[in-house]
Formats: sequence, structure tokens, C-alpha cells
Amino acid sequence: MIIEAWAKHRSWFYSAGIAALITVWLLSGALGGDDADTAEADSVARSVAAPRSKVRVRTQSAEEVVRTIVVNGETAPARVVQISAETDGRVTSIGAERGANVEQGGLLVTLDERDRKARLAQAQATVRQREVEYEGRLRLQSESYVSEAQLQEAIAQLEAAKTELRRAELDLEYMNVRAPFDGALQSRHVEVGDFLTVGDPIATYVDNRKIVVAADVSEFDAGYVDVGEPAEARLATGELVRGEIRYVAPVADTATRTFAVELEIDNQDGALRAGGTAELLIPAETVSAHRVSPSLLTLDDAGNVGLKIINERGEVEFVVADIALSSSSGVWLAGLPDTATIITVGQGFVNSGTIVDAIAESDVETSLAIKADAEED
Repeated sequence: MIIEAWAKHRSWFYSAGIAALITVWLLSGALGGDDADTAEADSVARSVAAPRSKVRVRTQSAEEVVRTIVVNGETAPARVVQISAETDGRVTSIGAERGANVEQGGLLVTLDERDRKARLAQAQATVRQREVEYEGRLRLQSESYVSEAQLQEAIAQLEAAKTELRRAELDLEYMNVRAPFDGALQSRHVEVGDFLTVGDPIATYVDNRKIVVAADVSEFDAGYVDVGEPAEARLATGELVRGEIRYVAPVADTATRTFAVELEIDNQDGALRAGGTAELLIPAETVSAHRVSPSLLTLDDAGNVGLKIINERGEVEFVVADIALSSSSGVWLAGLPDTATIITVGQGFVNSGTIVDAIAESDVETSLAIKADAEED
């Protein structure tokens, strides 16, 4: 019976067996293939490492420099005064033209004399009269002919006469308007023929023998600025001048929280002009800093200016720039390690935290020298 069934359905049994074998083979590949493929991929990833970026570096040590506070300001005369009339009169002559340098006591404007000398002579005569009266009463008092009250009256009259004499002398002196100190006549508000009364403006006079550079320093830097300390200023013309700090505001400006500072510069020859822009350079504390080229400075994602170095773990690290000093030979940056490995080429292509292959500048220079010698041979 079985043999007959086998003979009758033999082709079916063959097909079912082949299908079972194929199913077993497929299942064996699905169960064990993933682990094998994953292990093989990991092996390939480990054997083929991603290439590192190469950067050129320079290792240098910090030096001690004096940090400089740099602020923008403007130049101004050391003193500016408004000269006004101290007596009445008509302008009869001009002693100095606008812009002229005038020594102390130099004549600026002359007013007419009028009756000044006559009033002076009258005051002098009155004083002599009062002196005689006082001396007579003083002699009579010793003989008991004059009371103490009468003597004191003579003294008062004499002092009043002397006061009028002094007024007449000053009135005659005030007709000649003179320079209060060495300086220059900035502007003149009167001409010959103008009539002046007491208090009328005559001229604007400036002290240009000393120039002041006025600027504002932040509340963080104000503690490093002291009166009498030397400082420098770079004028708009590029000229570097030296002077002393003459003023530091005791209270900050309420709007800006800055302190006003003035640097006084000697200008006896009048070569420096006031009223221009200037850059005030004030020495502050001594710090350890590295001198680098400004071209090495870069920006981080937050827009901060800084420098990229290689830290002790071999990673790229961004350090925000703290410029202690700026000169024609470069900028001095504080806040770096005493010995720093600075990226000089390729800093724009690597990010903070990246491990890179650092090539010393000395190795590059040696390779170039060898290559140049080989080409010459």
C-alpha cells in the first residue's frame, strides 16, 4: 500500500523535500548573517581610520609686557577763557589778530582813555588831603583836643579815599585788555569803534602751550590710571607724543559708566594743533603675553576674536583674545599658557575639540631647505 502510494506520488515527495531543504538554508543565513556582517564592518572600520587634518604649529613661551589701555579721545587746549570788558569804553586799537601767539601780558585790545587820568589825579589828591587830616587829628588827640571818635572818622575817610584811588588805577589799567597767560587768540568779537560796557565779550583766548588729550576709560581700567603717571597719545597725523596724566574723574559718567581722563602734553613751540582726534595709550599692569601676528586671529561661532592652539591632550582649543599690547611688530595676547602651541596655518579648517596632526614650523622649514638643496644639485 505504501509502495503503491510512493510510486503514485513520488514526484510530490521529491518537490516537498527540495522545498524543505531550501527553507532550512534560508533560515540559517537569516539568523547568523547579521552578526557576521556587523563584525566584518567593524573590522573594516577599525582597519581604515579617518584621516586627520594637518596643521602647522609654533611652540613659544610667554614674555612679560606692560598691558596698555587704548582709548579714543580728542585733543584740546589746556585752558580756554572768555575775555570780557572790565570797564566801559570805545575800542581804539587792536593789539593781536586772530590765531596769533601772544605772551602773557601782551596787548589784545585798547579802549579810549576818556576821563580816566583826570579821575586818577582827583583820587590821588583826595588821598593826600585825608592823610593830612588824619595826621592833624592824631597830634590833637595826644593833647586831648580830639576825641577817639573823631580820630576814627579821619581813619575811615582816609581808607575810603585810598579805595577810590585804587578804583581809578584799575579803571585806567582795564582800558588795555591783555593776555592772561601765554597762549593764542582763538577769536575776537570786537573791532575798532565798538563801544563796550562792563561784561561785554571781547575775545576767546586759549592756552596752546599745553595740549590735553581727553578720553573716557572703562570702570574696569580706571583703577590702573593715576594722576602724574606718564602716558602716550597717537595723533591723527600718526605722531606719537608723551605727557602726564593730569586728571582722572572721581565719579563715573552715569550714562556710560566711564571715567574721564586727561593727558597733558607740553607744546611750548605751538607745533601741535588742538581739536583733532587722538588715541590715548595708558600703561597698566605687567602681564605674561605671547606676541603673534594679527593674521592668526580668528572668530568662533559666537563671534569672539581669538586664537587656536593645541592643548596638552592634542586637541584644538579656541582661546578668546585678550590684547595686552599692540604694535607694528604684532599683538601681544594674554590669557594663554606660559608655553603655548599656536596653530599658524590651517586654523580656519579645524574646530575646537578636534584631534589633528601638528607639524612644527621648524620641520617644514627643514624639509623645504632639503628640497631646495636637492633641486640645486
